[in-house]
Amino acid sequence: MAIETAVLVHGAFADGSCWAKVIPLLTKRGLRAIAVQNPLSSLADDVVEAHRVIDMQKKPVLLVGHSWGGAVISEAGNHAQVKGLVYVAAGAPDNGQSFGDWWKDYTPAPAAAEIKPYGEGYVALTTEGVRKHFVQDIPAGEADIVYATQGPLAARCFSDKVVKTAWRSKPSWYLVAAQDETIPPAVQRDSADRMGAQTLVLQSSHVPMLSQPEAVAEFIANAAASIDG
Repeated sequence: MAIETAVLVHGAFADGSCWAKVIPLLTKRGLRAIAVQNPLSSLADDVVEAHRVIDMQKKPVLLVGHSWGGAVISEAGNHAQVKGLVYVAAGAPDNGQSFGDWWKDYTPAPAAAEIKPYGEGYVALTTEGVRKHFVQDIPAGEADIVYATQGPLAARCFSDKVVKTAWRSKPSWYLVAAQDETIPPAVQRDSADRMGAQTLVLQSSHVPMLSQPEAVAEFIANAAASIDG
């Protein structure tokens, strides 16, 4: 029996509403979807929250992560109920790596310069960073909502290390955002290759779930359908 539930994990500078366009499209495809609300206070805290949601599901799940959420699912995906992992323009640290380690050898994308302090110990994207480099392929009005609803990220998250990465032992899929100006497309492609992930490349910004939700929903649904739950 194929997987019937997808647990969706958002990234930094976002919240669970970033999946709002994808969720009804998954429902139409017969896949129940539920979004995690990450506290974004540490990798460990976000993993706890992902596990809380997974524990509430009665059957095995497909775990989906965007951006920073990729680091979260890499650790949280070791949960016994997780049968597969989908990375959407997401970090994919290896064993003992942090998100910062994962992308440090690549030329920073333009959005990196727009990550600014947001109170003690936290960072957030500027308005310009969101509009020009995070969600540059969606309407301006929608981009401003993304800015207004973003969740500031604890700066420590970039150095929190994944202990055991689930993609080493579970089937994985990777959606590469080829026009991404937040996470370099090169590190996405290289990660997908290293993981042996089934891969889709979209000509999208960092947020294909907002700019190309049909393609993202189809990718997730196909992954779920291919797993024996």
